[in-house]
Amino acid sequence: MAVNSKTHLIHDRNARGQSKTGWLDSRHTFSFGGFYDPNRMGFRSLRVINDDRVVPGAGFPTHGHKDMEILTYVLEGAVEHKDSLGNGSIILPGEAQIMSAGTGITHSEYNPSETEPVHFLQIWILPNKQGLQPRYEQKSFPIEEKRGKLRLIGAKDGRDGAVTIYQDVDLYTSILEAGDVINYHVQPNRYAWLQLAQGVATLNGEELRAGDGVQISGEEQLEISTDVGAEILLFDLG
Repeated sequence: MAVNSKTHLIHDRNARGQSKTGWLDSRHTFSFGGFYDPNRMGFRSLRVINDDRVVPGAGFPTHGHKDMEILTYVLEGAVEHKDSLGNGSIILPGEAQIMSAGTGITHSEYNPSETEPVHFLQIWILPNKQGLQPRYEQKSFPIEEKRGKLRLIGAKDGRDGAVTIYQDVDLYTSILEAGDVINYHVQPNRYAWLQLAQGVATLNGEELRAGDGVQISGEEQLEISTDVGAEILLFDLG
C-alpha cells in the first residue's frame, strides 16, 4: 500500500491474498479465509472484494451465510446461482445480483460452461442491521448506460433501477474506452472505494491496474481516465 494524498490510499493488487486450487484462483482485497492482514480488514461497511476465476464446469458447492449483503458482479463468462429460497439463475456480464443473507441462507455458485472460464467479483457488505429476512434480487444494465459514465447499480433506496443494498452505499460501475474521463465528487462526511475491475486507468494522475483498489477518506474531487480502456466499480460509502 502507498499513501498518495491526505485522503486516499492505494491497496496494491500484488499485495492481495490468494487462494488457489485446481478449479479456483481467488485474489482477496481484504482479509478472507486463510489470508489475514490487519491493514486489510475492510473499509467502512465494505468487508470483502474477492476477484474469482473458476474453470469450466466447477464452482462453489452449497454453503451458508448470515447477516451479510453479498453481491456478484460478472466480468467474463457466466455464474449459475442456486439458493435455499428457491432461486435459480444465470448471472451474466452487465448484471447486478445481490443476496441478503439475513437470518440465514445457503447457496451455490458454479460455472455452467464446459469450455469457458468465468471471472467475477464477489463483494460482501455489512448490512445496516442484523436478522433481516433473506432475499434475492438481480437486474440487467445495458452497456450503453455504463459506457463512459457512471451507472448506479446498487443503492440503499434502490433508486434509478438499481438493486437494493441494506446499507448506506451507492455502487456505481462504468466501462471506459480510451480517452474517456469521469469526474466524481465525494461529499463531505462521505467515503469512497474505487476498484479497478479490468484494464488500466488513472485516478487524479495516479496509474491503477486491474485488481488495484483505492480507499478514499473524506471529501475529494475524483478524476478517472484511461488511455487503453477499463472497467471500474465505485462505492460511495456512509
